[in-house]
Amino acid sequence: MIHEECGVMGAYDFDGGDVAIDLYHGLYTLQHRGQESCGIVTNDYVKLYTVKGKGLVNEVFNKDNLPTLKGKIGVGHVLYGYTGEENDGVQPIVSRYCKGTMTIAMNGTITNYDELRSELEHRGAIFQSSSHAEMVMNMIAVARTQTPSAEAAVMTTVKRLKGAFSIVVMSPKKLIAVRDPYGFKPLSLGKRGNTYYFASETAAFDVIHAQTICDVKPGELIKIDDNGVTHYTDDVDKVKPAQCVFEFVYFARPDSYIDGKSVYQARIDIGRELYKAAPAKADIVIGVPSSGLHFALGYSYESGIRYVDGLMKNSYVGRTFIKGTDEIRREAVSIKLNALRGAIEGKSVVLVDDSIVRGTTCANLIRLVKDAGAKEVHMRIASPPFVYSCPYGSDIPERKMLAAVRMSIEEIRKSIDADSLGYLPIEAFERVGLGGRYCEACFTGKYPDGHDMEKC
Repeated sequence: MIHEECGVMGAYDFDGGDVAIDLYHGLYTLQHRGQESCGIVTNDYVKLYTVKGKGLVNEVFNKDNLPTLKGKIGVGHVLYGYTGEENDGVQPIVSRYCKGTMTIAMNGTITNYDELRSELEHRGAIFQSSSHAEMVMNMIAVARTQTPSAEAAVMTTVKRLKGAFSIVVMSPKKLIAVRDPYGFKPLSLGKRGNTYYFASETAAFDVIHAQTICDVKPGELIKIDDNGVTHYTDDVDKVKPAQCVFEFVYFARPDSYIDGKSVYQARIDIGRELYKAAPAKADIVIGVPSSGLHFALGYSYESGIRYVDGLMKNSYVGRTFIKGTDEIRREAVSIKLNALRGAIEGKSVVLVDDSIVRGTTCANLIRLVKDAGAKEVHMRIASPPFVYSCPYGSDIPERKMLAAVRMSIEEIRKSIDADSLGYLPIEAFERVGLGGRYCEACFTGKYPDGHDMEKC
């Protein structure tokens, strides 16, 4: 299965200006959500313009191809996972059918993908990739032949989808965004002047000087066309929301707001709770760049232990969590980070990171800090132990690969060579305002939509 923890954007300019530059800058801001491929498709009511490919935003787009993207409507996408086939999963995906054109950008995973794809194949559909977005696009196209509008076709389709998704669809004259009923994946609406935007994170609005208007509610569909902005909320509040709590732990940028909550403040508060649950006697606190830094600050604030910058990050290396193999992860850590010996040597260190998945990266980090002269390294993790995989698109490996499934906490501590190891207790999420309406299935095995835990 292709896992798609991605970033999506959409733009609609009522004044008729080209939206490609804004989409480009927005995707740059969302680059942390996907580093394998990216793309932008725009529409000037006459034709579609497309630039997409494997690589980072600054590698795919340049001064020659970006000006070719004309049009007042557009969608963009960054992707981190693909199966390896040429253009498999590279989005946005474009189709031409009896009702005109359709372009889709999607973040998420459809858990009943196999069933729905098989149904389409038996009706004669031909697929060019294993992308879940392509399957959804086929379903919308079929529904559009039986419904009066593009938005009706999207609503008909999403009622049959299970799993997690935030989707932006561009028809010849409309921009449509929809979020799954549980709200697993984030999606927001912003505005600058007479231009409206959709984005996976509000930080994308900041860089283009747009204001956040609202979050797309779980189950909500929003349509933008020449008549204005229309909200369809018939499917809102049909189920209890279950936004992915790991957005606050790892995926999202700290300058983003997810469903109205500051990611930065949540991480500071989690760091405070982490000290309360797992105190340590040490000389300094350091965080693992980038997602561990604000947890470490919170730990420092609560403990009174001095926070220092102990690890230097090479910004040109991608995130190791989303690399393909353990060997690649080990190599990536060694070139991504370097310890600041002057800050660490001779010190007892609290090292704070967001999570332990397999344990490989954590072991390499501790080795790096000890090689720089640390007397002790007390590892603190700003999330509970992973004990289940994620069927909703977060690239958490199958259970047998998870360190907390294979080993006890003490065994993990020994395997990573930490002097002590402490995790955030699951109850702490409630205390920092992340309880109740958030999905914690990777820690508890309680899947909000009733997914079979034995499959994870």
